[in-house]
Amino acid sequence: MRSNFDAQLKELNLEMLKMAGEVENIINMTTNALVKSNKVLAREAVEYDEQINELERKIERSCLKLLLQQQPVATDLRKISSALKMITDMERIGDQAADISELTLRLEGEHDEESLKLVSHMCEETTRMVTMSINAYVSNDSQLAQDVIDSDDIVDDLFNKTKDSLIQLISENKEVGEQAIDMLMIAKYFERIGDHAVNIAEWVLFSITGYHKNEQIM
Repeated sequence: MRSNFDAQLKELNLEMLKMAGEVENIINMTTNALVKSNKVLAREAVEYDEQINELERKIERSCLKLLLQQQPVATDLRKISSALKMITDMERIGDQAADISELTLRLEGEHDEESLKLVSHMCEETTRMVTMSINAYVSNDSQLAQDVIDSDDIVDDLFNKTKDSLIQLISENKEVGEQAIDMLMIAKYFERIGDHAVNIAEWVLFSITGYHKNEQIM
């Protein structure tokens, strides 16, 4: 019985890694569409979000099957319940990447070089955070999860720099105001993606320790 459970748990880990890979893909597609002003790629990213939604539903079914059929002990119960929480955050990351691509479809003309550079850096950091958080889950690595949480300050700092850059741009040229506001919204979405990566990391810590945000739950 235990060997069957372990096999299903291993399969769950593989599904989680696959969903994380799909999330990385949509973030990268979204960023490339933005940087290259590629409307075709932006539309593909919007449509790609459905693949992530389908994976969320598949993993949710796997988790519920494990909970209902295997009656896991406390440690395994934390692992499975954490996965259920984490896939919600990953699905939201996919939604926000699609939202960025929809904004990209609205942008016209050349992007401000400084803000685009900062937003691209935000993408790199948030993608790294998402990857690290899932790897922490699969490997039961609490330090890696904590590193993700600590990295959020980097993304927040980049968002503030982007905001300041765009405010200055608007003050110097009000004609670019609408595009600058769209770019600020894009930066905000990336900041939220970083927040979701932190949420994932916090559930990883819960799966290992039974504590969530310093409160013992299980």
